Amino acid sequence: MDKIKNSVLVVDDESANIMALTHILGPEYTIYAAKSGKSALSAAERHLPDLILLDILMPEMDGYAVLATLKESSRTQNIPVVFATALDTLGDEERGLALGAADYITKPFSPAIVRLRVRNQMKILDQLRTIERLSMTDLLTNLPNRLSFDSRFSAEWGRAQREQVPISLLVIDVDKFKQHNDTYGHLQGDVALQTVAKIFTQELKRPTDFVARWGGEEFLVLLPNTDASGAYFTAEKIRQSVENTGIPLADGSETKITVSIGINTEIPIPNSSREKFISRADKALYKAKDSGRNNVVHTDVLNLK
Repeated sequence: MDKIKNSVLVVDDESANIMALTHILGPEYTIYAAKSGKSALSAAERHLPDLILLDILMPEMDGYAVLATLKESSRTQNIPVVFATALDTLGDEERGLALGAADYITKPFSPAIVRLRVRNQMKILDQLRTIERLSMTDLLTNLPNRLSFDSRFSAEWGRAQREQVPISLLVIDVDKFKQHNDTYGHLQGDVALQTVAKIFTQELKRPTDFVARWGGEEFLVLLPNTDASGAYFTAEKIRQSVENTGIPLADGSETKITVSIGINTEIPIPNSSREKFISRADKALYKAKDSGRNNVVHTDVLNLK
């Protein structure tokens, strides 16, 4: 399958400059174009390009004002901006860099320089994205990690609060995991966690459902816009699937493991606590463990306050 091209938004009030940059960069990148500052801001919000090539001297709204406005929006503030301009004094460059420009390309354009400067910015962008992805991913299971969960949870909690819809959380713990490690070794323990992680991703069907490794043998599943019965149904499917899945061992045989799951469901009210929301699900997990493991318990049965 062909790799998806990176995209560049070219902003210039001269059609000839847009055509020139499109000719130079078109073979490598998807090109969007805008001929004014206002249309550039609209295009940036709509397309979210990987890079913006921005002219400085434009009527009504110059490139400096466009850059400053881009940096004010959470959607566009991290898009690298390269000024493509005839202004090449140290003062012009200093002002642009102070506003957050990533680089300068001077007119008239040298095709080789344009390609190299853009490629350099794309390489930097790819490296930053790789670092961000790794920082948000659990390397053993390839699931989102605790940091990633915190970010997603904050957004979904806020949405549930604004729209007054239920949100559910599953806290999942692998039963007797220490015993499994002691019996088969830590490498086989890793295999068990990887197997369980795959089950989670297979059982969660909606794009809004979110699973993360919380730490050790504990996982969290966030179910936006899901009531108590829907959360219990999902938890039972996960529990049964884990129970029925063989965990491969080094000698070619298989073993089995189980999980215990605690659930909490709420419609958040103003100033309600996310920490208490998680804590209630955790208490339900402890009840599931105390009830013999391989069990699902919802906070509804615990009469928690």
